[in-house]
Amino acid sequence: MNPIYSTRVGVCVALLLATVVLQAQNASAKTDGRQTAERTEGVSLLPSGKLKVSGYIQAQFQYGEKDASLGVGADNEDRDRAFNRIGVRRGRVKLTYEERLLSGVFQVDLTEKGLSLKDAYVNVKDPWWCTNELRAGVFDRPFGYEITYSSGRRESPERSVVFRTLFPQERDLGAKLVLRAPESSPWHCVKLEAGLVAGNGIKPETDSRKDFIGHVLVENGVGDWLDYAAGFSYYNGGVFQGTDSVYRMQGKAFELHADAGNKGRFAKREYIGLEGRLNFKTLLGRTQLRGEFLMGTQPGTQASSKSPNYSVLPADNIYIRNFFGGYAMLVHDIARTPFAVVAKYDWYDPNVNVSGDEVGLNGTGEADAWQRTLGIGALWYATKNMYLQAYYDFVYLEKTDRLAFLKEREADLFTLRLQYKF
Repeated sequence: MNPIYSTRVGVCVALLLATVVLQAQNASAKTDGRQTAERTEGVSLLPSGKLKVSGYIQAQFQYGEKDASLGVGADNEDRDRAFNRIGVRRGRVKLTYEERLLSGVFQVDLTEKGLSLKDAYVNVKDPWWCTNELRAGVFDRPFGYEITYSSGRRESPERSVVFRTLFPQERDLGAKLVLRAPESSPWHCVKLEAGLVAGNGIKPETDSRKDFIGHVLVENGVGDWLDYAAGFSYYNGGVFQGTDSVYRMQGKAFELHADAGNKGRFAKREYIGLEGRLNFKTLLGRTQLRGEFLMGTQPGTQASSKSPNYSVLPADNIYIRNFFGGYAMLVHDIARTPFAVVAKYDWYDPNVNVSGDEVGLNGTGEADAWQRTLGIGALWYATKNMYLQAYYDFVYLEKTDRLAFLKEREADLFTLRLQYKF
């Protein structure tokens, strides 16, 4: 990027942030717990109220064991020792312009690592009930719950490993349709979403194939003390095959399928997801239970099972695996206090055909080993716009005698985060 242009962009963003902070400081700082914090809607920049700006900043300190994957800073400079980093995990600025049935959203992320795009889409509502929508651009993939649950509200520092692997950057390029009955209808509790996306994250599209995502959600409640939801998601797409060689699991071994016609075709990428949520209020406070379970077929490489997120078509051999993953989570807001406690267990098994000492044989390797994480944490909602989070991840990595370095990995992680939302 041109240095002069970069400077101008930086100055404009700085002035915008300064305006937002000054206006936000005039707002009430009443301590009201997390529910109040989630109602923050941003600041109007025009008298008409059509243009609003919102966002949040997450300043973060992390301490990890020698093989931990931190969300801020560079990789460990000494792989034989634990290390720590400090940085801005997320610095989001979101602009929303809304006029009757139309709205446009633009969101960027500003950290010490640079400037990156997060959202850029147009949204059109139906003129009759305003419950049906058409969205086009860059937006969260409509698969499950955790992907679309804002990072500014999430009670754990990061999304589950299975989502970070299958849906890198959470977002994609494409279009989606949302169908829902009007609020007066008994069918309003059902929400249908269907989308066509590029399948390559928010990197430029590199092929002519589109992936399909479908999501069905049923949600309802009883007064202010109980609400619940259940959903089903389906993903059907493909990964470009850059060579003639495709490896598929046969029993407990990868088997080579070599064919000159393989190059340029697409390996099937298919996911099925189930989700459930229960939120209830008692004398002890509000408790949330939620979980998601995913299974399916994932094309990757020998070294990684991560989904596509590249700027040029790959030239690696394709390895096709069957996976299973998900998470279960408990969040409890302590009654009459600004505190909440969190417990989360998530797992990702990239290759369900092998385990233990079978990993490392017959073409399998580190990319076929599972990871499980138990996280516990606490949050203090100091004001309606600010919280402090302390969270510890106990990371369990599959060990095998076939690969000595896997037996020595240590990846526990502690996160201390201060977030301000405007």
